[in-house]
Amino acid sequence: MKVLGKVLKFGDNIDTDVILPGKYLVLTDPKELAKHAMEGLDKEFSKKAEKGVIIVAGENFGCGSSREHAPIALKNAGVKAIIAKSFARIFYRNAINIGLPVLECKEAFEKIEENDEVLIDLSSGEIIDKTKNLTFKFIPLPSFLLEILNQGGLIKKLKNSLKQNSL
Repeated sequence: MKVLGKVLKFGDNIDTDVILPGKYLVLTDPKELAKHAMEGLDKEFSKKAEKGVIIVAGENFGCGSSREHAPIALKNAGVKAIIAKSFARIFYRNAINIGLPVLECKEAFEKIEENDEVLIDLSSGEIIDKTKNLTFKFIPLPSFLLEILNQGGLIKKLKNSLKQNSL
């Protein structure tokens, strides 16, 4: 699985209240959630993300509450993947479960800049900064996580599995 997009860059400790402010937790439509993603940091985020972007962030991305709303808002805003120095574990797994690729690579954070065009190969564990012609390595995701991502998330994977087993 490969992902291509322009970079939006954020720092350390981006918590779920910043990713999606709590006052929007009453919303259930993913497209409505997407309109409010990252609005506390960048009022123009949803416009920038709608063409498809890759977030590059620092340490502890997604810390805070365990709400799935945060990765759902990002994915539906147009975020194709997130590269960070590190993730809060619950956010990391919530992102995978909804079909949003997340990967850790400290070196990428140090060298990739806002608006660089980046290609991620999730299977081989490579990030290519096409703007700077730099390549970074990360530990490839295990096959069971790649399968979840390839099928669009855990629910879709389970539905597909149930369909195949009922034939």
